[in-house]
Amino acid sequence: MTQYMLSVHHDPADDARMAAMSPEEMQEVFQAVDAFNAAVQEAGAWVFGGGLQAIDMSTTVDNTGTDAVVTDGPFAESKEYLGGFWIIEAADLDAALDWAKRGSQACRGPVEVRPFQEEPAE
Repeated sequence: MTQYMLSVHHDPADDARMAAMSPEEMQEVFQAVDAFNAAVQEAGAWVFGGGLQAIDMSTTVDNTGTDAVVTDGPFAESKEYLGGFWIIEAADLDAALDWAKRGSQACRGPVEVRPFQEEPAE
C-alpha cells in the first residue's frame, strides 16, 4: 500500500463563500466531511487527517543561514493556501483518486493527490 496526501486547497473566494453560508449549510459540510472520514476509517485507508487554522495563524521558520529567522505568516505569498488534509493508504493512484473525489465532494473544494516518496530498497 502506498500512502497519499489528499490536500484541500482554498483561496480567498472560498473564504467569502464559506462566510456567506448559513449555519445549516455549514453543518451540512461538517456532516459530509465527518461521514467521509468515517468511510475512510471503516475501509482501513485512514492514517491521519485534519483541518488547519486560517492562513493568518501561520508562522514561517528559516534556519538555513547563520541565524534562525521567524516570520509571521505563510511561507509562500500566494492566493491559494492549504486548508486541511488527509493521509491515506491506497493500493494505487486510481484508488487514491476515488477517495479524493469523495473528499472533494464532502468538503466542497478541490483536493490535490500526492503520493509519499517510497523508502529505498535495502
